[in-house]
Amino acid sequence: MEQIRSFIAIELPAGLKLELTQLQAKLKAGSTPGIKWVKPNGMHLTLKFLGSVATAKIDEITRAITEAAREVSPFHLAVEQLGVFPSLKRVQVVWVGLGGGMAKLGRLYKLLETNLARLGFTPESRLFKPHLTLARLGNRVLAEERQSLGQLIASTGHKINVTIEVSAVSLIRSQLTREGAIYSRISSAGLGQGGA
Repeated sequence: MEQIRSFIAIELPAGLKLELTQLQAKLKAGSTPGIKWVKPNGMHLTLKFLGSVATAKIDEITRAITEAAREVSPFHLAVEQLGVFPSLKRVQVVWVGLGGGMAKLGRLYKLLETNLARLGFTPESRLFKPHLTLARLGNRVLAEERQSLGQLIASTGHKINVTIEVSAVSLIRSQLTREGAIYSRISSAGLGQGGA
């Protein structure tokens, strides 16, 4: 049975991807080779990673997404602060946080988790922290290099004034290649087709 590696996400507008490219360029200056920068064209707000799923389940998954999307009206998200996991002294992940319609985003996330649990997908145990990943630091990056990047992030005054209009949720296929992942939309469900 054919399997597809997939996830559910909110796709990002081109203007935001351009802003994130400029921010990465600022942070890349003098950075070390062990940092893996996420290509902005491949960025999205992941709501649920499904892993490998049978192609026969795609219609069922799409229905679950559509049911969840129907219950939440379109909303806006604001791109906010630059941040890191776990701390500025031990940077492992560089990200941009989101604000704005967090209540609606949280509701959409919970509805998706509930609908997908009925299909056998394990609900996420970690708290949902919506963010856009800019970079990941590999094991080869030294402690002082992590700290140096943390200091750069703390001093970066880069403001991103982009608002994302969220009107749909997509099921996306992720094909892994030597050059990185290639993403393609499998299906999409519009928000608020009968909800609040």
